[in-house]
Amino acid sequence: MGQIVVTEFMSIDGVMEDPRWTFDFDRGPEGDKFKYDELFEAGALLLGRVTYQGFAAAWPSMGGDDFGRRMNSIAKYVVSSTLSEHDATWGPTTLLRGDAATEVKTLRDQFGGTLLVEGSAQLVHTLVRHGLVDEYRLMVFPVVLGAGKRVFPDHMRDALKLSVAHSNTVGTGIQVLTLEPVRVRGIPE
Repeated sequence: MGQIVVTEFMSIDGVMEDPRWTFDFDRGPEGDKFKYDELFEAGALLLGRVTYQGFAAAWPSMGGDDFGRRMNSIAKYVVSSTLSEHDATWGPTTLLRGDAATEVKTLRDQFGGTLLVEGSAQLVHTLVRHGLVDEYRLMVFPVVLGAGKRVFPDHMRDALKLSVAHSNTVGTGIQVLTLEPVRVRGIPE
């Protein structure tokens, strides 16, 4: 069985939307290594349509280094009911149609490695609501944005308890948090 890892850039108030604001900060060598290592350890990317299309428009022209080549060549699974096969041509891409939670659970159960989720707010909210996230890797930037799509969905039915597996500070005060959901024994996902 695979593992679903959500990795996000977020503000202190939880905003992840349009992360160009992260360019105002220096992640430092340790922060860059963190992002490099997680991409190279992943077996595939799991993305929503909006993030996939944004990445597909940008990354092909940024394939000059190891990171760019990996982004372009890694397998991609895209959850979308509207993206056509004709538009899913950025590297090896597989479209997942139907109920997102069911499709992703089936993929995770059959996949042998890490499925890395970047961006993809709507998909992340679905994964959180259905208890399908095995690990969160959050780079929390020291800024309050006040508005925008947030990593965690509003109005969750139950509190989401997390344990801190690792934390450190990199670059210009960016907190890197690795969090795992606290699973209640005896209760299946």
